[in-house]
Amino acid sequence: MEIKGVKWNYDRYEVIADGIVHGVGVVFALVGVTALIFYATVFATSGQLAAAWVYGTGLVLALAISFAYNIWPVSMVKWHLRRFDHSAIFVLIAATYTPFLQRGIEDPFLAGMLVFIWTMAAGGIALKFLFPGRYDRLAILIYLAMGWVGVFAAGPLLAHLSVTTLTLIVVGGVLYSVGVIFHVWEALRFQNAIWHGFVVAAAAVHYSAVVSSVVSGV
Repeated sequence: MEIKGVKWNYDRYEVIADGIVHGVGVVFALVGVTALIFYATVFATSGQLAAAWVYGTGLVLALAISFAYNIWPVSMVKWHLRRFDHSAIFVLIAATYTPFLQRGIEDPFLAGMLVFIWTMAAGGIALKFLFPGRYDRLAILIYLAMGWVGVFAAGPLLAHLSVTTLTLIVVGGVLYSVGVIFHVWEALRFQNAIWHGFVVAAAAVHYSAVVSSVVSGV
């Protein structure tokens, strides 16, 4: 079925598979974020706790909105949910950056990078809400650019994050990027479920990086 130029051609089994992947992701996100906030409250600084809240909220909202959008029957409601789902990706990327860049917030470059990332996210959200169903390929390029622009912050972050944390950040970024192949491979059956499987896996790796940064303090 097609609404306003957007096609949803997934059969029942593809939707079920996608729902299972999302369900697992949402449950683990809720449990993981609850644990993260608890330990950050006990062991982290107030700045790290605030960053953990931003990250946790962005993660849960992005997965929950994606869950609702992808299992919702094809209708005008699904069309409107699409805007929120695609916008939530921008929020998730920026929210994931926040705990890492917060560690070096006194560095003008890293502080500027944090402002830049959230500005890009705001621009992407505006794109999705003002031009729904259009410029989807441009949005994908912006997602990737937001994800990999952090390479420029790698040097300054070495003074604030461990090699393990930085490695996990890169691994998560690679998983997201590889997953994009399946996101655009629309002819492949179950491509949506596979893509979201990569999203959940990458989010789990980045969660591990956030834990190592916020909770352990390195």
